[in-house]
Amino acid sequence: MNAHPHQSGERLAVVHNGIIENHEALRRELEAEGYAFTSETDTEVVAHLLERESRQAGDLLTAVQRVLARLDGAYALGVIHAGEPDVVIGARKGSPLVVGVGIGEAFLGSDPLALLQVTDRFIYLEEGDAVRLSAGGRIEVFDAEGAAVEREVQTFEHGDGAASKGDYRHFMLKEIHEQPAVIAAALEGRLGDRSALVESFGPEAEALFRQARQIHIVACGTSYHAGMVARYWLERYAGIPVQVEVASEYRYRQVVVPEGTLFVTLSQSGETADTLAALRFARTGGYLASLAICNVPGSSLVRESDLSLMTQAGPEIGVASTKAFTTQLTALMLLTLALGRVRGLDEAVQAEVVTALRGLPRLVERVLELDPAIEALSMAFVEKHHALFLGRGAHFPIALEGALKLKEISYIHAEAYPAGELKHGPLALVDSDMPVISVAPNDELLDKLKSNLQEVRARGGELFVFADEGWG
Repeated sequence: MNAHPHQSGERLAVVHNGIIENHEALRRELEAEGYAFTSETDTEVVAHLLERESRQAGDLLTAVQRVLARLDGAYALGVIHAGEPDVVIGARKGSPLVVGVGIGEAFLGSDPLALLQVTDRFIYLEEGDAVRLSAGGRIEVFDAEGAAVEREVQTFEHGDGAASKGDYRHFMLKEIHEQPAVIAAALEGRLGDRSALVESFGPEAEALFRQARQIHIVACGTSYHAGMVARYWLERYAGIPVQVEVASEYRYRQVVVPEGTLFVTLSQSGETADTLAALRFARTGGYLASLAICNVPGSSLVRESDLSLMTQAGPEIGVASTKAFTTQLTALMLLTLALGRVRGLDEAVQAEVVTALRGLPRLVERVLELDPAIEALSMAFVEKHHALFLGRGAHFPIALEGALKLKEISYIHAEAYPAGELKHGPLALVDSDMPVISVAPNDELLDKLKSNLQEVRARGGELFVFADEGWG
């Protein structure tokens, strides 16, 4: 777990991923009892609570279970105590936690990738689970009610090499160049000669897809942008209304669910806290079914959804998502074709899209051959502090993703707008110090975009256009 340990006294330490929402009230309670705090973190509150309960409970597991009942929010915890030196306690709610199963040993981690060097066998803890790891590799799992339960041990599908940079300078570069291979993997076994194989989504998929009258897509960050792109495809090819929501917003409002609505979640890890919470919230909303598009087969999102499709992207270690995004888009196009097939999409159109998908890995290879030219372009941004991304239609979410990537990787402030909104605000900011990056479609919106770009030129803005071959 990538978290700093916090101690209470000299005998107890805890690591914590997540957010404890009621930590301020708990802090006041502990301060009234004489506990001194050295930080403002919610994790230190957990440490002192555990220390107090461990003195009263007599054993560490009971102390942890008592503390869990007091916590509101999300957490993955790892706890040790000098009084039980051969024991580690773990617990999770809303944040991922896995147990690595070794030979005579066991490990805790927030992700299997962190443990691949020591084991490829994992127990994926379920919501509310606590686990006690003891010397000799003994593993005991307890559910949210405190009852002892058995959880399946699963073998991780990707080998050691997936967690190695190989000849690349960093993981993000490696993952960018893995895109042709993982897109091919995402398509493998899921395309017929002229259509997508609906059964790729599960044995019940065809019957459920025939009943679908609307789709709600819920996701966070990059996955949200992939969902926004898919809205254009699903409405065009499957003829079905689509609503795309940010998970952290969706779960806090009153959602109207029309009859026959399919609930679709997107997540690389399958453990994204807001997306998981949205899925659990949606269970009470009267949805037709839930579908997870995800990269981790044993993840909470997959286990808790009715249908699932794995993106086959392999481990993504780089902080900024790359191949996860493109494989999600590939999976979403498969969903579009599958829904289109059961809803009567013209067979010739299906065959045309299938042919395009089969050629996609090679097209991505050709894009990657532009690496030197793109590196040269990037030098124009070195001294810049702001950037504007523009796109129209399905390219607007791509512009959003581009702005997100520039912020994440370079710390340059970037915003994205639909190109048609340029004159409604952002044009006032355009000058020679504001690079403008445009993603140009090769469709009926092209002429409108060119008009927008002329406005940028008139303001002295520096234009960077990513376009199809033959764009003029």
